[in-house]
Amino acid sequence: MFRSDSPLLFRFFGSTPLTSVAASVLLTVSMLATPTVDAATQSPDSTKASKKSAKVSKSEKKSVSSSKSAKPRQVAGAAKAERVTTRKVVVLKNGKRHVVAQRQAVPVRAAFTPAKPSLGEALGLRETEDALSLRSSVALVMDQNTNEVLFQKNAAAVLPIASITKLMTALVVMDAHQPMDELLTINEEDRDNEKHSSSRLRFGTQLTRQEALLLALMSSENRAASVLGRSYPGGLPTFVQAMNRKARELGMNDSHFVDSNGLSSSNVSSAMDLVRMVNAAYRNPTIREFSTQTEHEVNVLGRTQHYVSTNRLVRGGNWDIGLQKTGFISEAGQCLVMQARVNGRNVVMVFLDSVGKLSRFADATRVRDWLEHAQSGPGRPFPTSPNLTQGPTSPQAILTAQQPRGI
Repeated sequence: MFRSDSPLLFRFFGSTPLTSVAASVLLTVSMLATPTVDAATQSPDSTKASKKSAKVSKSEKKSVSSSKSAKPRQVAGAAKAERVTTRKVVVLKNGKRHVVAQRQAVPVRAAFTPAKPSLGEALGLRETEDALSLRSSVALVMDQNTNEVLFQKNAAAVLPIASITKLMTALVVMDAHQPMDELLTINEEDRDNEKHSSSRLRFGTQLTRQEALLLALMSSENRAASVLGRSYPGGLPTFVQAMNRKARELGMNDSHFVDSNGLSSSNVSSAMDLVRMVNAAYRNPTIREFSTQTEHEVNVLGRTQHYVSTNRLVRGGNWDIGLQKTGFISEAGQCLVMQARVNGRNVVMVFLDSVGKLSRFADATRVRDWLEHAQSGPGRPFPTSPNLTQGPTSPQAILTAQQPRGI
Protein backbone atom coordinates (compact mmCIF):
# COMPACT_ATOMS: atom_id res chain seq x y z
CA MET A 1 0.00 0.00 0.00
CA PHE A 2 2.83 2.40 0.77
CA ARG A 3 5.72 2.76 -1.59
CA SER A 4 9.15 3.94 -0.58
CA ASP A 5 9.41 6.20 -3.62
CA SER A 6 6.16 8.05 -2.88
CA PRO A 7 6.42 11.91 -3.17
CA LEU A 8 4.74 12.24 0.26
CA LEU A 9 7.47 10.20 1.88
CA PHE A 10 10.14 12.21 0.17
CA ARG A 11 8.68 15.42 1.61
CA PHE A 12 8.97 14.18 5.20
CA PHE A 13 11.95 11.92 5.03
CA GLY A 14 13.71 13.08 1.93
CA SER A 15 15.63 10.54 -0.03
CA THR A 16 16.73 8.68 3.04
CA PRO A 17 15.43 5.12 2.90
CA LEU A 18 12.82 4.09 5.55
CA THR A 19 14.08 2.29 8.55
CA SER A 20 12.41 -0.86 9.81
CA VAL A 21 10.88 1.07 12.74
CA ALA A 22 9.33 3.66 10.50
CA ALA A 23 7.94 0.98 8.26
CA SER A 24 6.27 -0.78 11.14
CA VAL A 25 4.70 2.51 12.32
CA LEU A 26 3.27 3.18 8.90
CA LEU A 27 1.88 -0.36 8.74
CA THR A 28 0.08 0.09 12.05
CA VAL A 29 -1.49 3.40 10.97
CA SER A 30 -2.71 1.82 7.78
CA MET A 31 -4.40 -1.03 9.65
CA LEU A 32 -6.24 1.41 11.95
CA ALA A 33 -7.47 3.44 9.02
CA THR A 34 -8.87 0.46 7.16
CA PRO A 35 -12.28 0.20 9.05
CA THR A 36 -12.93 3.90 8.53
CA VAL A 37 -12.21 3.63 4.83
CA ASP A 38 -14.42 0.51 4.57
CA ALA A 39 -17.30 2.27 6.36
CA ALA A 40 -16.98 5.26 4.10
CA THR A 41 -17.05 3.06 1.05
CA GLN A 42 -20.29 1.18 2.13
CA SER A 43 -23.37 1.86 0.03
CA PRO A 44 -26.38 3.80 1.48
CA ASP A 45 -28.63 0.74 0.96
CA SER A 46 -26.52 -1.48 3.17
CA THR A 47 -26.49 1.21 5.91
CA LYS A 48 -30.27 1.47 5.88
CA ALA A 49 -30.63 -2.31 6.06
CA SER A 50 -28.43 -2.51 9.14
CA LYS A 51 -30.42 0.24 10.89
CA LYS A 52 -33.68 -1.49 10.00
CA SER A 53 -32.49 -4.81 11.46
CA ALA A 54 -31.52 -3.03 14.66
CA LYS A 55 -35.01 -1.47 14.94
CA VAL A 56 -36.66 -4.86 14.34
CA SER A 57 -34.65 -6.47 17.13
CA LYS A 58 -35.64 -3.66 19.53
CA SER A 59 -39.34 -3.94 18.65
CA GLU A 60 -39.21 -7.73 19.20
CA LYS A 61 -37.76 -7.19 22.65
CA LYS A 62 -40.52 -4.68 23.50
CA SER A 63 -43.29 -7.05 22.31
CA VAL A 64 -41.90 -9.90 24.40
CA SER A 65 -41.70 -7.72 27.52
CA SER A 66 -45.19 -6.29 26.98
CA SER A 67 -46.69 -9.76 26.49
CA LYS A 68 -45.06 -10.93 29.73
CA SER A 69 -46.45 -7.95 31.65
CA ALA A 70 -49.91 -8.35 30.08
CA LYS A 71 -50.29 -11.96 31.23
CA PRO A 72 -50.53 -11.14 34.97
CA ARG A 73 -53.08 -8.39 34.20
CA GLN A 74 -55.19 -10.82 32.16
CA VAL A 75 -55.03 -13.48 34.88
CA ALA A 76 -55.97 -10.92 37.55
CA GLY A 77 -58.86 -9.67 35.42
CA ALA A 78 -60.14 -13.20 34.83
CA ALA A 79 -59.91 -14.00 38.53
CA LYS A 80 -61.81 -10.81 39.39
CA ALA A 81 -64.51 -11.69 36.84
CA GLU A 82 -64.87 -15.12 38.41
CA ARG A 83 -65.27 -13.63 41.89
CA VAL A 84 -68.16 -11.40 40.85
CA THR A 85 -71.45 -13.29 40.95
CA THR A 86 -75.11 -12.41 40.82
CA ARG A 87 -77.21 -12.93 43.95
CA LYS A 88 -80.99 -13.11 43.83
CA VAL A 89 -83.45 -13.04 46.73
CA VAL A 90 -86.64 -14.93 45.84
CA VAL A 91 -89.82 -14.95 47.93
CA LEU A 92 -93.18 -16.61 47.46
CA LYS A 93 -96.04 -14.16 47.13
CA ASN A 94 -99.56 -15.46 46.51
CA GLY A 95 -98.10 -18.82 45.59
CA LYS A 96 -95.73 -17.35 42.97
CA ARG A 97 -91.99 -16.79 43.07
CA HIS A 98 -90.85 -13.16 42.89
CA VAL A 99 -87.33 -11.73 42.71
CA VAL A 100 -87.25 -8.89 45.24
CA ALA A 101 -83.53 -8.11 45.17
CA GLN A 102 -80.57 -8.64 42.88
CA ARG A 103 -77.05 -7.42 43.38
CA GLN A 104 -73.42 -8.14 42.60
CA ALA A 105 -71.72 -10.03 45.40
CA VAL A 106 -68.14 -11.12 45.86
CA PRO A 107 -67.93 -14.32 47.91
CA VAL A 108 -65.40 -14.24 50.71
CA ARG A 109 -63.38 -17.34 51.40
CA ALA A 110 -63.12 -18.01 55.11
CA ALA A 111 -60.93 -20.47 56.93
CA PHE A 112 -62.65 -23.79 57.55
CA THR A 113 -63.86 -24.28 61.11
CA PRO A 114 -65.60 -27.49 62.16
CA ALA A 115 -69.25 -27.12 63.12
CA LYS A 116 -69.96 -26.89 66.82
CA PRO A 117 -71.92 -29.97 67.92
CA SER A 118 -75.37 -29.44 69.38
CA LEU A 119 -76.17 -30.59 72.89
CA GLY A 120 -78.34 -33.37 71.52
CA GLU A 121 -75.48 -34.63 69.39
CA ALA A 122 -73.08 -34.42 72.31
CA LEU A 123 -75.48 -36.51 74.42
CA GLY A 124 -75.74 -39.14 71.68
CA LEU A 125 -79.45 -38.53 71.05
CA ARG A 126 -78.96 -38.50 67.29
CA GLU A 127 -78.01 -42.16 67.43
CA THR A 128 -81.52 -43.11 68.57
CA GLU A 129 -83.31 -45.06 65.85
CA ASP A 130 -87.01 -44.74 65.13
CA ALA A 131 -89.51 -46.37 62.79
CA LEU A 132 -89.84 -43.28 60.57
CA SER A 133 -86.09 -42.64 60.27
CA LEU A 134 -86.43 -39.02 61.37
CA ARG A 135 -83.43 -36.68 61.31
CA SER A 136 -84.49 -35.01 64.56
CA SER A 137 -82.99 -36.11 67.87
CA VAL A 138 -86.27 -35.35 69.65
CA ALA A 139 -89.77 -35.80 68.24
CA LEU A 140 -93.21 -35.83 69.78
CA VAL A 141 -96.63 -36.00 68.09
CA MET A 142 -99.76 -35.75 70.21
CA ASP A 143 -103.47 -35.61 69.57
CA GLN A 144 -104.42 -32.09 70.65
CA ASN A 145 -107.93 -33.03 71.73
CA THR A 146 -107.24 -36.25 73.65
CA ASN A 147 -103.55 -35.75 74.60
CA GLU A 148 -102.87 -39.18 73.13
CA VAL A 149 -99.22 -39.72 72.27
CA LEU A 150 -99.02 -40.79 68.64
CA PHE A 151 -95.26 -40.76 68.25
CA GLN A 152 -92.36 -39.98 70.55
CA LYS A 153 -88.60 -40.06 70.45
CA ASN A 154 -86.45 -38.83 73.34
CA ALA A 155 -89.47 -36.79 74.42
CA ALA A 156 -88.17 -36.26 77.98
CA ALA A 157 -84.77 -34.87 76.94
CA VAL A 158 -84.15 -31.29 78.07
CA LEU A 159 -82.41 -29.33 75.31
CA PRO A 160 -81.93 -25.70 74.18
CA ILE A 161 -84.95 -24.54 72.16
CA ALA A 162 -83.57 -21.40 70.42
CA SER A 163 -86.31 -19.16 68.97
CA ILE A 164 -89.11 -21.47 70.10
CA THR A 165 -88.64 -19.24 73.17
CA LYS A 166 -90.50 -16.49 71.32
CA LEU A 167 -93.79 -18.33 71.84
CA MET A 168 -93.40 -17.80 75.58
CA THR A 169 -92.46 -14.18 74.85
CA ALA A 170 -95.74 -13.79 72.97
CA LEU A 171 -97.72 -15.35 75.85
CA VAL A 172 -96.24 -12.90 78.37
CA VAL A 173 -96.80 -9.92 76.05
CA MET A 174 -100.45 -10.83 75.56
CA ASP A 175 -100.96 -11.41 79.31
CA ALA A 176 -99.58 -7.91 80.07
CA HIS A 177 -102.35 -6.21 78.01
CA GLN A 178 -100.04 -3.37 77.02
CA PRO A 179 -101.21 -1.08 74.18
CA MET A 180 -100.50 -2.90 70.90
CA ASP A 181 -100.29 0.40 68.99
CA GLU A 182 -97.60 1.84 71.26
CA LEU A 183 -94.46 2.82 69.35
CA LEU A 184 -91.28 0.98 70.36
CA THR A 185 -87.78 2.08 69.31
CA ILE A 186 -84.97 -0.30 68.43
CA ASN A 187 -81.70 0.77 70.06
CA GLU A 188 -78.27 -0.50 71.06
CA GLU A 189 -79.73 -2.51 73.93
CA ASP A 190 -81.34 -4.78 71.34
CA ARG A 191 -78.01 -5.69 69.74
CA ASP A 192 -77.22 -9.40 69.74
CA ASN A 193 -74.17 -9.74 71.97
CA GLU A 194 -74.76 -13.47 72.39
CA LYS A 195 -74.45 -14.82 68.83
CA HIS A 196 -73.62 -11.55 67.03
CA SER A 197 -76.39 -12.12 64.50
CA SER A 198 -77.48 -9.38 62.10
CA SER A 199 -80.86 -7.69 61.80
CA ARG A 200 -82.59 -5.49 59.24
CA LEU A 201 -84.21 -3.49 62.04
CA ARG A 202 -81.62 -0.74 62.29
CA PHE A 203 -81.11 1.25 65.45
CA GLY A 204 -83.61 4.08 65.59
CA THR A 205 -86.36 2.09 63.84
CA GLN A 206 -89.79 2.65 65.33
CA LEU A 207 -92.57 0.09 65.11
CA THR A 208 -95.68 -0.68 67.07
CA ARG A 209 -95.81 -3.43 69.66
CA GLN A 210 -98.14 -5.28 67.31
CA GLU A 211 -95.59 -5.16 64.46
CA ALA A 212 -92.79 -6.23 66.78
CA LEU A 213 -94.81 -9.25 67.92
CA LEU A 214 -95.67 -10.12 64.33
CA LEU A 215 -92.03 -10.01 63.19
CA ALA A 216 -90.91 -12.02 66.22
CA LEU A 217 -93.40 -14.82 65.54
CA MET A 218 -93.49 -14.83 61.73
CA SER A 219 -89.87 -14.01 60.82
CA SER A 220 -88.21 -14.80 64.16
CA GLU A 221 -86.80 -11.26 64.29
CA ASN A 222 -84.48 -11.12 67.31
CA ARG A 223 -84.42 -7.37 67.85
CA ALA A 224 -88.22 -7.29 67.70
CA ALA A 225 -88.37 -9.91 70.46
CA SER A 226 -85.74 -8.02 72.43
CA VAL A 227 -87.63 -4.72 72.37
CA LEU A 228 -90.80 -6.54 73.47
CA GLY A 229 -89.05 -7.75 76.61
CA ARG A 230 -87.25 -4.47 77.21
CA SER A 231 -90.48 -2.42 77.01
CA TYR A 232 -92.21 -4.61 79.62
CA PRO A 233 -92.97 -2.86 82.94
CA GLY A 234 -89.82 -3.34 85.00
CA GLY A 235 -87.66 -4.06 81.96
CA LEU A 236 -86.17 -7.28 80.65
CA PRO A 237 -85.32 -8.86 84.04
CA THR A 238 -88.93 -8.58 85.13
CA PHE A 239 -90.07 -9.89 81.76
CA VAL A 240 -87.88 -13.01 82.11
CA GLN A 241 -89.30 -13.60 85.59
CA ALA A 242 -92.78 -13.46 84.08
CA MET A 243 -91.74 -16.00 81.43
CA ASN A 244 -90.59 -18.50 84.05
CA ARG A 245 -93.66 -17.85 86.18
CA LYS A 246 -95.88 -18.56 83.15
CA ALA A 247 -93.96 -21.77 82.51
CA ARG A 248 -94.68 -22.99 86.03
CA GLU A 249 -98.36 -22.11 85.62
CA LEU A 250 -98.50 -24.30 82.51
CA GLY A 251 -96.76 -27.20 84.25
CA MET A 252 -93.56 -26.80 82.22
CA ASN A 253 -91.31 -28.15 84.96
CA ASP A 254 -88.41 -28.97 82.62
CA SER A 255 -88.24 -25.45 81.16
CA HIS A 256 -86.20 -22.38 81.99
CA PHE A 257 -85.87 -19.01 80.21
CA VAL A 258 -83.20 -16.29 80.42
CA ASP A 259 -84.11 -13.92 77.56
CA SER A 260 -86.96 -12.98 75.24
CA ASN A 261 -85.41 -13.95 71.89
CA GLY A 262 -83.95 -17.41 72.51
CA LEU A 263 -80.39 -16.58 71.50
CA SER A 264 -78.98 -18.01 74.73
CA SER A 265 -78.51 -21.76 74.99
CA SER A 266 -79.77 -21.49 78.58
CA ASN A 267 -83.34 -21.31 77.26
CA VAL A 268 -84.19 -25.00 77.64
CA SER A 269 -87.25 -27.23 77.58
CA SER A 270 -88.47 -30.73 76.76
CA ALA A 271 -90.82 -31.90 74.02
CA MET A 272 -93.51 -32.65 76.60
CA ASP A 273 -93.27 -29.11 77.99
CA LEU A 274 -93.35 -27.58 74.51
CA VAL A 275 -96.64 -29.34 73.73
CA ARG A 276 -98.10 -27.58 76.79
CA MET A 277 -96.77 -24.22 75.59
CA VAL A 278 -98.10 -24.76 72.04
CA ASN A 279 -101.55 -25.59 73.39
CA ALA A 280 -101.55 -22.45 75.55
CA ALA A 281 -100.41 -20.25 72.64
CA TYR A 282 -102.98 -21.82 70.32
CA ARG A 283 -105.78 -20.55 72.55
CA ASN A 284 -104.75 -16.96 71.70
CA PRO A 285 -106.09 -15.91 68.27
CA THR A 286 -103.48 -13.14 67.84
CA ILE A 287 -100.58 -15.56 68.33
CA ARG A 288 -102.20 -18.03 65.93
CA GLU A 289 -102.64 -15.36 63.27
CA PHE A 290 -99.19 -13.79 63.60
CA SER A 291 -97.29 -17.09 63.67
CA THR A 292 -98.95 -18.35 60.47
CA GLN A 293 -98.84 -15.12 58.42
CA THR A 294 -96.72 -15.57 55.31
CA GLU A 295 -95.33 -12.06 54.72
CA HIS A 296 -95.36 -8.46 55.92
CA GLU A 297 -93.74 -5.15 54.97
CA VAL A 298 -92.25 -2.76 57.52
CA ASN A 299 -91.01 0.80 57.09
CA VAL A 300 -87.45 0.93 58.45
CA LEU A 301 -86.11 4.49 58.55
CA GLY A 302 -87.87 5.42 55.33
CA ARG A 303 -87.17 2.17 53.49
CA THR A 304 -89.65 -0.67 53.01
CA GLN A 305 -88.40 -4.02 54.26
CA HIS A 306 -90.13 -7.22 53.14
CA TYR A 307 -90.37 -10.02 55.71
CA VAL A 308 -91.52 -13.59 55.13
CA SER A 309 -92.28 -16.58 57.34
CA THR A 310 -89.34 -18.71 58.41
CA ASN A 311 -91.50 -21.82 57.99
CA ARG A 312 -91.43 -23.11 54.41
CA LEU A 313 -94.50 -25.28 55.14
CA VAL A 314 -96.51 -22.14 55.89
CA ARG A 315 -95.26 -20.45 52.71
CA GLY A 316 -95.98 -23.54 50.63
CA GLY A 317 -99.68 -23.53 51.42
CA ASN A 318 -100.06 -27.34 51.38
CA TRP A 319 -100.62 -27.64 55.11
CA ASP A 320 -103.48 -26.71 57.43
CA ILE A 321 -101.32 -25.10 60.12
CA GLY A 322 -102.93 -23.33 63.07
CA LEU A 323 -99.74 -22.26 64.87
CA GLN A 324 -96.01 -22.70 64.33
CA LYS A 325 -92.57 -21.52 65.38
CA THR A 326 -89.08 -22.31 64.13
CA GLY A 327 -85.76 -21.94 65.90
CA PHE A 328 -82.04 -22.41 65.46
CA ILE A 329 -78.80 -21.87 67.31
CA SER A 330 -75.81 -24.17 67.07
CA GLU A 331 -76.40 -25.63 70.55
CA ALA A 332 -80.05 -26.42 69.77
CA GLY A 333 -79.86 -27.51 66.14
CA GLN A 334 -82.84 -26.94 63.86
CA CYS A 335 -86.13 -26.85 65.81
CA LEU A 336 -89.82 -26.75 64.89
CA VAL A 337 -93.14 -26.82 66.76
CA MET A 338 -96.52 -26.84 65.00
CA GLN A 339 -100.23 -27.30 65.50
CA ALA A 340 -101.79 -28.73 62.37
CA ARG A 341 -104.84 -30.63 61.20
CA VAL A 342 -103.88 -33.95 59.64
CA ASN A 343 -106.34 -36.51 58.35
CA GLY A 344 -109.21 -34.89 60.26
CA ARG A 345 -107.27 -34.81 63.53
CA ASN A 346 -105.72 -31.83 65.34
CA VAL A 347 -102.15 -32.74 66.26
CA VAL A 348 -99.20 -30.99 67.88
CA MET A 349 -95.74 -31.76 66.49
CA VAL A 350 -92.40 -31.05 68.17
CA PHE A 351 -89.02 -31.59 66.49
CA LEU A 352 -85.77 -30.63 68.25
CA ASP A 353 -82.11 -30.85 67.24
CA SER A 354 -82.75 -31.73 63.62
CA VAL A 355 -79.78 -32.17 61.27
CA GLY A 356 -79.74 -29.72 58.35
CA LYS A 357 -81.89 -26.72 57.50
CA LEU A 358 -84.65 -28.65 55.72
CA SER A 359 -84.73 -31.87 57.72
CA ARG A 360 -87.16 -30.56 60.37
CA PHE A 361 -89.70 -29.80 57.62
CA ALA A 362 -89.01 -33.17 56.00
CA ASP A 363 -89.60 -34.86 59.34
CA ALA A 364 -92.94 -33.07 59.71
CA THR A 365 -93.95 -34.14 56.21
CA ARG A 366 -92.90 -37.72 56.93
CA VAL A 367 -95.01 -37.80 60.09
CA ARG A 368 -97.98 -36.32 58.24
CA ASP A 369 -97.71 -38.91 55.47
CA TRP A 370 -97.50 -41.67 58.07
CA LEU A 371 -100.60 -40.33 59.88
CA GLU A 372 -102.54 -40.10 56.62
CA HIS A 373 -101.67 -43.69 55.67
CA ALA A 374 -102.02 -45.19 59.14
CA GLN A 375 -105.83 -45.39 58.86
CA SER A 376 -105.98 -45.99 55.13
CA GLY A 377 -106.61 -49.72 55.44
CA PRO A 378 -108.08 -52.25 57.84
CA GLY A 379 -105.93 -53.53 60.64
CA ARG A 380 -103.78 -50.35 60.80
CA PRO A 381 -105.36 -48.20 63.54
CA PHE A 382 -103.48 -45.70 65.64
CA PRO A 383 -101.76 -47.49 68.51
CA THR A 384 -102.95 -46.60 71.99
CA SER A 385 -99.42 -46.18 73.29
CA PRO A 386 -95.89 -46.25 71.89
CA ASN A 387 -93.66 -49.26 72.26
CA LEU A 388 -90.45 -49.14 74.25
CA THR A 389 -87.32 -50.17 72.36
CA GLN A 390 -83.64 -50.10 73.16
CA GLY A 391 -81.72 -46.97 72.09
CA PRO A 392 -77.94 -46.63 71.75
CA THR A 393 -77.26 -46.24 75.49
CA SER A 394 -80.63 -46.40 77.24
CA PRO A 395 -84.23 -47.34 76.49
CA GLN A 396 -85.95 -44.70 74.42
CA ALA A 397 -89.70 -44.44 73.95
CA ILE A 398 -90.25 -44.60 70.20
CA LEU A 399 -93.08 -45.87 68.08
CA THR A 400 -92.34 -49.13 66.26
CA ALA A 401 -95.80 -50.63 65.75
CA GLN A 402 -96.24 -48.79 62.44
CA GLN A 403 -93.67 -49.13 59.71
CA PRO A 404 -93.13 -46.28 57.22
CA ARG A 405 -94.96 -46.77 53.95
CA GLY A 406 -93.55 -45.08 50.88
CA ILE A 407 -92.04 -42.21 52.83
